[in-house]
Amino acid sequence: MSQVTIRDIAEATGLSIGTVSRALKNQAGMTEVTRNKVREAAARLGYDVSQLKKGRIRRIAFLLHSQHNTLASSPFFSPVLHGAEEACRREGIALSFIVVGPTEPVLEQVRVHQPDAILCAGFFEPEVLSTLMLTGKPMVLVDMHRRGFSSINPDNALGGFLATRHLLRSGKRRIAMLSGSPAHYSIQQRNRGFRRALFEARVHADPDLELIIPTMGEGDEGVVLAMRSLLDSPKPPDAVFCYNDSTALVAMKTCLSEGLKIPYDIMIVGFDDISSAAVAVPPLSTVRVDKEALGAAGVELLLRIRPDEPPTEMTLPVEMIVRESSCDE
Repeated sequence: MSQVTIRDIAEATGLSIGTVSRALKNQAGMTEVTRNKVREAAARLGYDVSQLKKGRIRRIAFLLHSQHNTLASSPFFSPVLHGAEEACRREGIALSFIVVGPTEPVLEQVRVHQPDAILCAGFFEPEVLSTLMLTGKPMVLVDMHRRGFSSINPDNALGGFLATRHLLRSGKRRIAMLSGSPAHYSIQQRNRGFRRALFEARVHADPDLELIIPTMGEGDEGVVLAMRSLLDSPKPPDAVFCYNDSTALVAMKTCLSEGLKIPYDIMIVGFDDISSAAVAVPPLSTVRVDKEALGAAGVELLLRIRPDEPPTEMTLPVEMIVRESSCDE
């Protein structure tokens, strides 16, 4: 019979993992009714109280790659960080924010903050992740996936599929995709969803319509050049799916500057639903990712993973948001 965990008690009582943990440790910050509810559930389920002797997480390091610490990436990762901060505040945990570069001594940077656990947001080189594993601390990847690590991601493949299917249902057949580096798990999955939608609609995937923007977060020039090359091609696209909203907003601006009318001449859809998407002119259609929930779920996952259990992989739902950039009604 498998051992009862704090997570089982949390599910049985409808309380958070942190609340259950504090009740079992007899810590302050809750009513006696809640405390007794947890104790009764623990006794009923046969929870082994000796498990509580294992070290509690009091400090978490939130790591962000330096390539994400840019104006283009911050509308996505700032809410993720905010969600993690809120979750830590609820659980009485201190959160440190650390920007890590690929050539910097990552272990030294982390050691300064003395965390009990590590939350890695976005892309990190495999070598950096392997180095971080040497700390032996609990670790969760947010918006990133790698075998052997616990991770939490939005449903990127479904999002790519929904965005492309929406454009196909609007009658578009020459759908371009502006993509980032396929080394990024999220981008790879969004591409997969894009191709699946084309395949299911029996629309030919034209490799000339799939462009990779060479650098991330290095200004808008790469997006402008890519968009112009698509518009100048012998058979220009009638719609564009962009791997994120920052790219989509630049692509849209480029189309408008070339005299195209959106959505009548060309439709554009982004991904992430950053705050500027809804207020763009025209408002940008996108795939909504609950970024705060992503950060909060990363903290929750850190609190419940155990070294003796296999890595946990979680996927959060996404939602297609149709706005004027792809709706000509």
